[in-house]
Amino acid sequence: MKIPVIKKLVENNNLKELMAAEAAIVDEQQPAIEVEGEDEGEQLTHVLAAVWILNEMEDNGTDFKTALRMYTQKVRVSIS
Repeated sequence: MKIPVIKKLVENNNLKELMAAEAAIVDEQQPAIEVEGEDEGEQLTHVLAAVWILNEMEDNGTDFKTALRMYTQKVRVSIS
């Protein structure tokens, strides 16, 4: 998971584009938007993170840095 890639996705795409990219990656197709990552797994991780962060920002009025921090905390808890 690379924070700069997630930030770029959040800044340059809307939720609909990100959801379409997620579906394309899951279906082993090329997404319509550029998603950086070494493999499909990393690309999917970046898209899912961007979707979660955008939802948090839109639903709760959270700023990007706070939403990103919340997401990374969730990841840390899930892997520990």
